[in-house]
Amino acid sequence: MRLSHVAWNLGGLAVPLAVAALTVPPLLARIGPERFGLLALAWGLIGYASGLDLGLGRALTQRVAGLRGAGQEHDVPDVLATAGRITLIAGLCFGVLVLLAVPAGAAGWVHAAGTPRGEITAAVLLLALALPAQAMSATYRGLNEAYLNFRGISLLRAGLGVVNFAGPWLVSHFTPHLGWLVLPLVASRLLSLAIYRALAWRCVRQGGATAPGRYRPRTGRELFAFGRWVTVSSIISPMLVQADRFTIGALVSAAAVSAYVLPYEVVVQSLVLTGAVSSVMFPGLSRLLREDPLGWRHYFMTWLGRVAALMALVCGLLALLLPLLLRAWIGPQLQPVSVAVGQILCLGVFANALGTLFYALLHARGRADITARLHVVELPVFLLLLAGLIQEYGLRGAAWAWTLRMVADAALLAWFALGGTRPRRAAA
Repeated sequence: MRLSHVAWNLGGLAVPLAVAALTVPPLLARIGPERFGLLALAWGLIGYASGLDLGLGRALTQRVAGLRGAGQEHDVPDVLATAGRITLIAGLCFGVLVLLAVPAGAAGWVHAAGTPRGEITAAVLLLALALPAQAMSATYRGLNEAYLNFRGISLLRAGLGVVNFAGPWLVSHFTPHLGWLVLPLVASRLLSLAIYRALAWRCVRQGGATAPGRYRPRTGRELFAFGRWVTVSSIISPMLVQADRFTIGALVSAAAVSAYVLPYEVVVQSLVLTGAVSSVMFPGLSRLLREDPLGWRHYFMTWLGRVAALMALVCGLLALLLPLLLRAWIGPQLQPVSVAVGQILCLGVFANALGTLFYALLHARGRADITARLHVVELPVFLLLLAGLIQEYGLRGAAWAWTLRMVADAALLAWFALGGTRPRRAAA
């Protein structure tokens, strides 16, 4: 693993954090906690859309990395064309489902009495456009990861992250209307799709392939052999990640979402290092398992130890300094419960940091079925635990539910990843 790849990934994830630190407090002051809570739900829905590529982005990374390791790059254009067509159809279907939610009364599903329903409806309609673009972007990003184009990915990710926070902040100077606040998010996703696609095909051409590629039904089936399980994880995993804020919005209020999301975002963003490492580790492991089946364990355990040591230090310091950080960042609008929520979440973040690496290892070995089955089991248990703890302990209960799930998830992933599961070979 080249440290330059990790550095590019880290930069792409860290730049938006700096922008968020500068823009979130004035944005919150201008639009109020309720609209900010609704905007946070919009951010969550767009993040969820990355998992609607039916797992083909992850499957594409594994398949193309394997083809490159075997010297079969002439097959890459067909693989990319096939994955792109399938994702386009799937993304459009999901977009239509969101559109159908409008006449079903989606605007009334969240307790937001101070925000006109027309604003919420406008935001939902705009988000329906972003879902297909976000899903297809995940597929093209997978191709870029297989070619280790982390520079291009990181620059684009940084740009998207900046727009994510700076866009609504700029709009808030003119209007607090939720539809206008969401518009920059949607426009940036449409533009990023075009850029991701251009970067992907440039990687293919630089690899020596010149043909545009054709849709191959057999290739589609082979991708789904891996991707169908990633699809399950990609649909359920974002539900697990976003369920806390949506459940708070439904059981408490949109304003309470703000009190939870602010410390959540501060603490969870410490995972940028793990995200940078795992994104580079996955294609590296996929290739190493094919080229050197005996050398992967040392490679993996070395990086696991480094990440564990660093994240233990980061999470410990963050828990101690969080009261000062949140008060300096949010100011008088900070609710006291937010500090306790953030400190509880620090425990879950450490567990999640380790779990992310075991997740990457299982996928590199072709065992996406294991992670998918775990997520299927975890979802109903987590939702019941979440609802019960929120009703009993409020926002602190939501934080404990999230943390307990992360600890259990990391332990199970570690057991399966290192406990003797056999790797599955990708189709040739």
